Amino acid sequence: MSLAGKHIIVGLSGGIAAYKTLFLIRLLVKNGASVKTVATPNALHFVTKLSLQTLSKNNVYDDVFSEINDFSTEHISLADWADAMIVAPATANIIGKFANGIADDALSTTFLALNKPVFVAPAMNSKMYENPAVQQNLQTLIKRGIHMIEPSIGELACGDEGKGRMEEPEAIFERIVGFFLTNKIFCGKKVLITAGPTYEAIDPVRFIGNHSSGLMGICIADEFANQGADVVLVCGPSAIKSKSPRVKRIDVVSAKDMFEVCKEHFETADITVCSAAVADYAPKQIFEQKIKKKDDDLVLELTKNPDILGYLGEQKTEKQILVGFALETENEFLNAENKLKSKHLDMLVLNSLNDEGAGFGHQTNKISMLFRQGTSTPLSARTLSEVEMSTPTVKHFELKNKQDVAKDIVNEITHYIF
Repeated sequence: MSLAGKHIIVGLSGGIAAYKTLFLIRLLVKNGASVKTVATPNALHFVTKLSLQTLSKNNVYDDVFSEINDFSTEHISLADWADAMIVAPATANIIGKFANGIADDALSTTFLALNKPVFVAPAMNSKMYENPAVQQNLQTLIKRGIHMIEPSIGELACGDEGKGRMEEPEAIFERIVGFFLTNKIFCGKKVLITAGPTYEAIDPVRFIGNHSSGLMGICIADEFANQGADVVLVCGPSAIKSKSPRVKRIDVVSAKDMFEVCKEHFETADITVCSAAVADYAPKQIFEQKIKKKDDDLVLELTKNPDILGYLGEQKTEKQILVGFALETENEFLNAENKLKSKHLDMLVLNSLNDEGAGFGHQTNKISMLFRQGTSTPLSARTLSEVEMSTPTVKHFELKNKQDVAKDIVNEITHYIF
């Protein structure tokens, strides 16, 4: 999204994560924003004024009484100029000043003078972050309407592992973009996405699973979020992370886990896209101890998992859109058409393992889309016999990276909504 015309203050306090802020400034400027930086004296121990000035193309405001300030009351002029302010990194010290109305440097005075949206990205050691005083200050700011960008869990500057790492620049940027999404096509829409594989336990060590990475579904979730939607992503085991902070991710393991979460969120969803590779069967018995290798043969009795897509198709109302996925190895279009009709879907995304570069384990995908006949008529408003007799519309797409495939899928879904 372009941030052309937006005026953004980027504030820095004294933390090692200040080096990340240089990348954030670059992202903002690259996407059209005008950026001015405000730094505490300690922040300039970690990054130089020259770096900040070069990337922002503006002078750095770091001294309330500097003779080179553009205005005698620089903090007031900046507050009038800005559309929003991002403080990254926000140390425990600056958070304490913000929460308690202390204004003794360029950054804290600018904060107090500002009546525009403020985003704060804390960065500190996990012990400091968990300190009751810091937590109380954070809650005070949240109650006053400050947008908090929670730190992530990971390796800290001291070598410890814990919560306190400043969020990555790309995620902060996406958060800002999301804030300025006022006329995106899916604003106000709630979207439920399933992604990734499911793992069906055999014993404490082994499971039945598949090769799905979850990338396709995660790309779809990110694209909906980029278009303004509120997204719930129900994701099986996957190491791939969403790039959008607007995506609420709920991690699950088994098909039954995914089923329960989907039932909880489906009723309020305007659009549901089931892209997960859900196991059709699970072991009837889960062994409490690891199975030892004894006999030449081992027989596992399997039982059917819940049909998540089928259940949602039965529950959907005429105001809801339901999209399914099919991965086939033979009789692709016949199987896909049967699934479209039997599951009461509005749209089905088909990919075949016979297409090179498509399916699991690739950054690319080649899809076809099947649509119930007459996209302007909700499926639930038509009789089942009408659906069974109709021939679905099919659209074919070339091999593309999965981010672009996600855009194609989301674009087609707009025809059902608008």
